[in-house]
Amino acid sequence: MMEMLAEFSFWKALGVIIWVNLLLSGDNAVVIALAARSLPARQQKLAVFWGSAAAIVMRVILTIFAVALLQQPWLKLVGGLLLLWIGVKLLVPEEDDENIESSDSLLQAIKTILIADLVMSLDNVIAVAAAAEQGPAQGKIFLLVLGLGLSIPIVIFGSTLLLKVMERYPIIITIGAALLGWIAGEMGVTDPVIAEWVEAHAAWLHDWKVAAIAGAALVVVVGRKLAAKHDADLAQAQPAIESEPPKG
Repeated sequence: MMEMLAEFSFWKALGVIIWVNLLLSGDNAVVIALAARSLPARQQKLAVFWGSAAAIVMRVILTIFAVALLQQPWLKLVGGLLLLWIGVKLLVPEEDDENIESSDSLLQAIKTILIADLVMSLDNVIAVAAAAEQGPAQGKIFLLVLGLGLSIPIVIFGSTLLLKVMERYPIIITIGAALLGWIAGEMGVTDPVIAEWVEAHAAWLHDWKVAAIAGAALVVVVGRKLAAKHDADLAQAQPAIESEPPKG
């Protein structure tokens, strides 16, 4: 254990896990707040605590499974592609989601939080599992539990502040998206299906971080283009909405 803690790769991977999880968990924190908003103040705290605790346990278990699956042929390539998509999606503005129903029952609120977190956590699970690949092989599970354990409470209790910081400094999101692209590129060239070929014929993809740089650049370029298109479509649709006659 002490040898692992002395390795730079351990602390680098831990930092990446926490950062990635913070970036991707903002929506989950909003869901928690929405689901509990109709409860009395004391029950709101209980719903947030127990709903979040159950979500944390579930996410740790899912991520451990994801780490194990990434050792199988083809799945790092598939995971890398999914990670590129997650990075791009991070840069494209999303519509506000008002479809999360609030609950006036504590158990119902906890159930809503757990189900919503499960549905929304696929990107977190894939990204965090991929980030753990950057650390020492013998410490992946410990890394996951520690990284998620540190970052999820920050998201739950500091979600409002976190979202405001990201809105004020959008470069944080861009760097985070590029980081996901970097991890995707690194992960793709280490898939068992192509790892030997890469090592024999194109080691520069890994050694010179060409695949990682390409992944980061791809995410930022595609993400910004889609974000610009989204903003243009929104601006074009706005006058049409304003010119509609009032109903009734």
